[in-house]
Amino acid sequence: MTKKVAVVAIGGNSLIKDEKHKSVEDQYQAAKETTFHIADMIEAGWDVAIGHGNGPQVGFILRRSEIAAKVEGMHEIPLDVCGADSQGAIGYALQQTLQNELFHRKIKKAVATVVTQVLVDKNDPAFKNPTKPIGSFMDEAEAKRRQKELGWSVVEDSGRGWRRVVASPLPKEVVELESVETLIKSGTVVVTVGGGGIPVIDTGDGEYAGTAAVIDKDFASSLLARLIKADLLLISTAVEKVALNFGKPDQKWIDRMSLAEAKKYLAEGTHFAKGSMAPKIQAIIWFLEAGGKQALITNPENIGRALKGETGTWIMP
Repeated sequence: MTKKVAVVAIGGNSLIKDEKHKSVEDQYQAAKETTFHIADMIEAGWDVAIGHGNGPQVGFILRRSEIAAKVEGMHEIPLDVCGADSQGAIGYALQQTLQNELFHRKIKKAVATVVTQVLVDKNDPAFKNPTKPIGSFMDEAEAKRRQKELGWSVVEDSGRGWRRVVASPLPKEVVELESVETLIKSGTVVVTVGGGGIPVIDTGDGEYAGTAAVIDKDFASSLLARLIKADLLLISTAVEKVALNFGKPDQKWIDRMSLAEAKKYLAEGTHFAKGSMAPKIQAIIWFLEAGGKQALITNPENIGRALKGETGTWIMP
């Protein structure tokens, strides 16, 4: 059987079921449920690279860092290092639960996590207009102090307090691409571009340096899928299918969508929420425009059925 390669993007929020299940143990169980369905893909003959989100997890790391700094005088952790920490922790949960599931199915296949840097352009317009809120709420005095001393961008957030905001630049290159490709070609399942990748810039002298930013994980997964010429980009999310006019009286579930239709619906600006479905559709558009064969959006528990054509939203060139 000819091997097929899929990039599967799963959300960081999908590892947290609700407000009462946020612990490391809870997230491990959620990862276990997700990787069970990825194991179905592998059993069906797919080679897989897994990208994942990390928004809530980075928030937890920052919060712990801020509390430790106030209570114990510990140093605070830079945002790029928080991203690296989350890649290791989430990757550990995904690779171990998937390894265990493959073992139970008697499938001999290695799983590895690559702590992945993703290059962004230091001149990306997003750096001039940071919009992504991170970290804890602060009073105005604390926010202004950090703005002055640390160069943070801060905003008042709907009467709830002040927060730091950072840029969300577009991903340009996967720094560890060669290693990721080597692992995939060897048959290894690779967890990579976690949280969109650790954002780094080219300093101009041949070196990389981390930068305070957040890369959209669907954009990074799309870039990876393009670079490795994946046969499928699968975005695993909270809904079984994509809907037009989501949440409105005229909501309509979509089984199939062409690239042209996806571009049209996205441009209309009324169908897909900017913070959730819109970036997923944009990520798929970029993948298909670059020669990608097919893309799929569904929730984790329906991955197996969707790959059989029974559900999910398929988007084709």
